Amino acid sequence: MAQPPPRSILLLARGLDPVGTGSQVALAAEALATAGWRPTVALSSAGGSLHRHLAHAGVEVVRLGTRPDPDWGAVVALARHLRRSSPRVVLAWGRGQARIAVTALLPAPGPRLVAALALPPRGGADRLALQRSDRVIASATVVADACVAAGVPAERIDTVVPGSPVPAPRSLDRTALAARLGLDPARIWTLCVAPLVPATRLARLVWAIDQLGVVHRGLDHLLVGSGPLAARLARRSRAQRIADRLTVVPSVDAITDLLAEVRLVWQSGAVAHGGALVDALAHGVPLVAVESIAARQMIADDVNGRIVPADPESEFPRRAFQILEDSVRAARYAAGGRERAAGLFDPGTAAAGYVAAVERTVG
Repeated sequence: MAQPPPRSILLLARGLDPVGTGSQVALAAEALATAGWRPTVALSSAGGSLHRHLAHAGVEVVRLGTRPDPDWGAVVALARHLRRSSPRVVLAWGRGQARIAVTALLPAPGPRLVAALALPPRGGADRLALQRSDRVIASATVVADACVAAGVPAERIDTVVPGSPVPAPRSLDRTALAARLGLDPARIWTLCVAPLVPATRLARLVWAIDQLGVVHRGLDHLLVGSGPLAARLARRSRAQRIADRLTVVPSVDAITDLLAEVRLVWQSGAVAHGGALVDALAHGVPLVAVESIAARQMIADDVNGRIVPADPESEFPRRAFQILEDSVRAARYAAGGRERAAGLFDPGTAAAGYVAAVERTVG
């Protein structure tokens, strides 16, 4: 049997859109290919449009799981794939993917394992997975510090600030986007990208949308995400009578087109890379986020958006309303976002950081 190339690498991720963690996976895969690696991206769950984006860029994609969330079938499929392909490195994106990779590697260890984290480890399974990883890539110093506290030696941790991808050429105009997503083209749009899970505190978002409707009726709010709270979120939006203003879709592939049309990107809870926060920077979209690791990293308060305390809840919609109603403030925040993207979240710098971390793992 032919031997695999010595610089083959498997990037393990959920089924994602090319936004947030998905945009970082794409950034790393393309940078690794340019650096002489042969990347394959393995998706452990169904959903998302990242596979189409990667295929367009010439990156090989394999689907390990067919369910909305990774399960034991994905672990078994990964173990089989690793035996067949024998990559030199596995780069797992996120805590859950690191756990899957460690489990799949138990029967037949071989590849080096790199875990890329944008949220701190939680629980014994996360700590064990990180301790067994050969290297950890942390998105922020606070995440790196949490990994050290979890028992990972500091010399095995690289901190790589995520990159805000340069806006790509558009393919859909506002009218086409509205038709595809079920939005009103005459209204102002906001965007939140988040998994529908408890950690994202989407009740705050629903309440904020309800409050904004009292003072501004011309808003459409798009929430992109899927998860176990989908039915509960739908019931709550009907109970609070915001179903006509809140559109929830599981996936969106035209993220560049969408970011060019939204007035505000916001986030109500803890989401890796803030969901769309990191991508919105280069597009010059103002940000509002409840305090979190991503909020503190992406937002310079009153420069490119606002960081909001969790309490009182009224601050979240109030800060959003100030941006939506004040075009001068919004333009200032937009310019501030582009400046931060160029200076602190340069995609080329992030790409080089991902490649360097992988090179150190095998060097």
